[in-house]
Formats: sequence, structure tokens, C-alpha cells
Amino acid sequence: MQTILVCDDDKEIVEAIDIYLQQEGYQVLKAYDGEEALSYAHAEQYDGIILDVMMPKMDGWQVCREIRVNSQVPIIMLTALSGEEDQIRGLDLQVD
Repeated sequence: MQTILVCDDDKEIVEAIDIYLQQEGYQVLKAYDGEEALSYAHAEQYDGIILDVMMPKMDGWQVCREIRVNSQVPIIMLTALSGEEDQIRGLDLQVD
């Protein structure tokens, strides 16, 4: 079974994503802040990560940057940010 790490400080969003992913046959691990997300990302190997940009303790950009040091796991960023600068930042971090 493939495992997805879902990281967002909004528990309702995490639960909604969890429901959809489990219906599609994925195992889901949940994190609610950047430090927790990074800790999980270093402890296990995942088939994908869904990562919010604006989280407490460590933002999603920094978490992504740290993950990319050792891993090319697919990462999808969740964000309300839509500026060109944010899109370029995501591409620079090899966000999928």
C-alpha cells in the first residue's frame, strides 16, 4: 500500500484529504506543523507528500527545502498564494 504524508495546520483540511486518499487505497500519515512534518519525512519513506505552505514552527517552503536535501519524493504544495514569485519558488524547490 502506498503511503502519503499530509501536512497542514488546519485539521479539517487534513481530515478531508485523508478521507479522499483512503478511499483511493492510500495509507495516510498526518502532521500539523512544519517541525512534525519534517520529523516524519526524515523517519519514513513516503510515496508522496502533500504540504501546506503556511504552517506554524516551520513553513512549508523550508520543510520542502530540507526534504529535498536527501529525497526526490513527489511533493504537492497546498497554498492560497498565487503570485508568480511563489510559483517560481515552488519550481526552484522542485515541487511537483
